[in-house]
Amino acid sequence: MKNAVAHLRNGVLLFLGTMFAMQGILYAFFFVLGALMASFIGVVVARLYTGQSAVRGHSRCDVCGTSLSPYVLMPIFSYIVSGGRSRCCHTRITPTAPLGELVLGSLFVLSYVRIGITLELCAFLIALSLLAALVLYDAAHQILPPSLLALFVLASATKAWLSTPVFAELYPVLFMACGFAIFFAVLHGLSKGRAMGLADSPLVFGLALLGGSSALAGFLFSFWIGAGVGILLLAGTPRGSRMGIEVPFAPFLAAGFLLAYFTQWNPLVLIARIFSLG
Repeated sequence: MKNAVAHLRNGVLLFLGTMFAMQGILYAFFFVLGALMASFIGVVVARLYTGQSAVRGHSRCDVCGTSLSPYVLMPIFSYIVSGGRSRCCHTRITPTAPLGELVLGSLFVLSYVRIGITLELCAFLIALSLLAALVLYDAAHQILPPSLLALFVLASATKAWLSTPVFAELYPVLFMACGFAIFFAVLHGLSKGRAMGLADSPLVFGLALLGGSSALAGFLFSFWIGAGVGILLLAGTPRGSRMGIEVPFAPFLAAGFLLAYFTQWNPLVLIARIFSLG
């Protein structure tokens, strides 16, 4: 009897250990996949509309132009090993790239945890990668490339379709997405482009499709995050230099909608709790 119990206990422990190991491998896989995708996105964003191919040609050092080996291009790891400096000319490297790789890798893991291994996950990861490219390009150039924007909306619509078993259940999300898009377009027209870029309209449409039921929360979070960052920028800028400051809104939209999607927080409930504490 004791031997049977011991065998059963060892079998259970072995099973649990195997399950945990497999889960850890999947976490590592999706993190590495996200980090590699972020590294590739950085190349695409840097070469887009420059006449250079995003898939051909060697990556080069931005300072001295030396061709970079695959070892140097390993996400996150190469930055840590090199101490944040270029291996060819020892110039200090901005931490933007490894931070982006870390963020997208983490988001890929969260996406797997949230959705599971399904076709919906594939569509979501594609949309997430395109969103990262849009955010990086907007942050660098204050413009959203139409080609990437169209692909993002398509990927978001595919994800929304795959996540809805009955097409009729998609109507509320579509109405909300159209409402957000119209609001941004009207805001752009009334402000003559000073308050909002016209390309933010299709972007928020795609984000609403991607966020689904959390779209309204994402919409509110986006404006809260944008307002908070705007206040900090104004506070840290000399009074005479505040005019003409341009801040791209795409990063705030992405942050707000992703925050709402992954946390499922309801901002209206948060406001009610804050007032109840007061």
